[in-house]
Amino acid sequence: MAEIRHFRDKQPENEKITINLGFVDLGRIDLLVQEGFYSNRSDFIRTAIRKQLDAHGEAVDRSIERHTMELGLRDFGRAELEQLRAAGEILHIKVVGLARIASDVTPELALATIGSITVLGSLQASADIKKALADRIL
Repeated sequence: MAEIRHFRDKQPENEKITINLGFVDLGRIDLLVQEGFYSNRSDFIRTAIRKQLDAHGEAVDRSIERHTMELGLRDFGRAELEQLRAAGEILHIKVVGLARIASDVTPELALATIGSITVLGSLQASADIKKALADRIL
Protein backbone atom coordinates (compact mmCIF):
# COMPACT_ATOMS: atom_id res chain seq x y z
CA MET A 1 0.00 0.00 0.00
CA ALA A 2 1.34 3.45 -0.91
CA GLU A 3 2.26 5.88 1.82
CA ILE A 4 -0.62 8.25 2.50
CA ARG A 5 0.25 11.84 3.33
CA HIS A 6 -2.30 14.25 4.74
CA PHE A 7 -2.40 17.73 3.22
CA ARG A 8 -1.95 19.42 6.59
CA ASP A 9 1.42 17.63 6.96
CA LYS A 10 2.75 19.56 3.96
CA GLN A 11 5.09 22.32 5.06
CA PRO A 12 5.19 25.68 3.30
CA GLU A 13 7.96 26.18 0.77
CA ASN A 14 8.73 29.67 2.02
CA GLU A 15 8.75 31.69 5.19
CA LYS A 16 6.79 34.86 5.85
CA ILE A 17 8.74 37.86 7.16
CA THR A 18 7.69 41.33 8.26
CA ILE A 19 9.58 44.48 7.35
CA ASN A 20 9.07 48.12 8.18
CA LEU A 21 9.29 50.68 5.37
CA GLY A 22 8.94 54.43 5.32
CA PHE A 23 5.85 55.90 3.70
CA VAL A 24 7.81 57.39 0.81
CA ASP A 25 9.51 54.09 -0.03
CA LEU A 26 6.21 52.27 0.21
CA GLY A 27 4.57 54.84 -2.05
CA ARG A 28 7.34 54.44 -4.64
CA ILE A 29 6.87 50.66 -4.58
CA ASP A 30 3.11 51.08 -4.98
CA LEU A 31 3.72 53.39 -7.96
CA LEU A 32 5.90 50.75 -9.67
CA VAL A 33 3.19 48.15 -9.01
CA GLN A 34 0.53 50.48 -10.37
CA GLU A 35 2.61 51.10 -13.50
CA GLY A 36 2.91 47.35 -14.08
CA PHE A 37 6.62 46.87 -13.34
CA TYR A 38 5.74 44.39 -10.58
CA SER A 39 2.60 42.38 -9.88
CA ASN A 40 2.44 43.39 -6.21
CA ARG A 41 4.57 44.65 -3.29
CA SER A 42 5.84 41.16 -2.50
CA ASP A 43 7.00 40.68 -6.08
CA PHE A 44 9.02 43.91 -5.86
CA ILE A 45 10.57 42.97 -2.50
CA ARG A 46 11.44 39.41 -3.62
CA THR A 47 13.07 40.81 -6.78
CA ALA A 48 15.08 43.36 -4.78
CA ILE A 49 16.26 40.69 -2.34
CA ARG A 50 17.29 38.33 -5.15
CA LYS A 51 19.28 41.12 -6.84
CA GLN A 52 21.14 41.77 -3.59
CA LEU A 53 21.81 38.07 -3.07
CA ASP A 54 23.10 37.80 -6.64
CA ALA A 55 25.34 40.82 -6.10
CA HIS A 56 26.86 39.14 -3.03
CA GLY A 57 26.74 35.60 -4.47
CA GLU A 58 30.48 34.98 -4.40
CA ALA A 59 30.75 36.12 -0.77
CA VAL A 60 27.85 33.83 0.20
CA ASP A 61 29.41 30.88 -1.65
CA ARG A 62 32.79 31.43 0.03
CA SER A 63 31.16 31.68 3.45
CA ILE A 64 29.16 28.48 2.92
CA GLU A 65 32.33 26.67 1.87
CA ARG A 66 34.36 28.11 4.76
CA HIS A 67 31.74 27.05 7.30
CA THR A 68 31.17 23.68 5.58
CA MET A 69 27.45 24.25 5.38
CA GLU A 70 24.89 22.51 3.18
CA LEU A 71 22.84 24.71 0.88
CA GLY A 72 19.15 24.07 0.22
CA LEU A 73 16.78 21.54 1.77
CA ARG A 74 18.17 18.88 4.13
CA ASP A 75 15.98 16.20 5.71
CA PHE A 76 17.09 14.22 8.76
CA GLY A 77 15.11 11.04 9.27
CA ARG A 78 14.92 8.33 11.89
CA ALA A 79 16.85 5.74 9.83
CA GLU A 80 19.80 8.10 9.26
CA LEU A 81 19.97 9.08 12.93
CA GLU A 82 19.71 5.46 14.08
CA GLN A 83 22.65 4.58 11.82
CA LEU A 84 24.66 7.39 13.38
CA ARG A 85 23.78 6.21 16.88
CA ALA A 86 24.79 2.64 16.01
CA ALA A 87 28.13 3.93 14.68
CA GLY A 88 28.64 6.09 17.77
CA GLU A 89 28.78 9.26 15.68
CA ILE A 90 27.49 12.72 16.52
CA LEU A 91 25.95 14.94 13.85
CA HIS A 92 26.59 18.68 13.65
CA ILE A 93 23.90 20.13 11.40
CA LYS A 94 24.90 23.19 9.36
CA VAL A 95 22.36 24.28 6.76
CA VAL A 96 21.70 27.42 4.74
CA GLY A 97 18.08 27.03 3.70
CA LEU A 98 15.67 24.57 5.29
CA ALA A 99 16.55 21.76 7.70
CA ARG A 100 13.78 19.31 8.61
CA ILE A 101 13.85 16.70 11.33
CA ALA A 102 11.27 14.01 10.56
CA SER A 103 8.25 13.56 12.78
CA ASP A 104 9.24 9.95 13.58
CA VAL A 105 12.47 11.09 15.28
CA THR A 106 12.12 10.91 19.07
CA PRO A 107 13.66 13.50 21.39
CA GLU A 108 15.84 10.72 22.85
CA LEU A 109 17.21 9.78 19.42
CA ALA A 110 17.84 13.43 18.57
CA LEU A 111 19.68 14.00 21.86
CA ALA A 112 21.84 10.90 21.29
CA THR A 113 22.87 11.86 17.75
CA ILE A 114 22.71 15.64 17.22
CA GLY A 115 25.52 17.64 18.79
CA SER A 116 24.63 21.05 17.38
CA ILE A 117 22.30 22.74 14.91
CA THR A 118 23.11 25.87 12.94
CA VAL A 119 20.45 26.84 10.42
CA LEU A 120 20.46 30.05 8.47
CA GLY A 121 16.94 29.97 7.14
CA SER A 122 14.41 27.74 8.85
CA LEU A 123 14.41 24.66 11.07
CA GLN A 124 11.30 22.50 10.96
CA ALA A 125 10.98 20.00 13.77
CA SER A 126 8.40 19.06 16.34
CA ALA A 127 8.07 21.19 19.45
CA ASP A 128 9.40 18.26 21.51
CA ILE A 129 12.55 18.00 19.37
CA LYS A 130 13.15 21.75 19.50
CA LYS A 131 12.69 21.74 23.27
CA ALA A 132 15.03 18.77 23.75
CA LEU A 133 17.72 20.34 21.54
CA ALA A 134 17.22 23.95 22.68
CA ASP A 135 20.73 24.24 24.15
CA ARG A 136 22.25 22.79 20.94
CA ILE A 137 20.51 25.14 18.50
CA LEU A 138 22.99 27.89 17.74
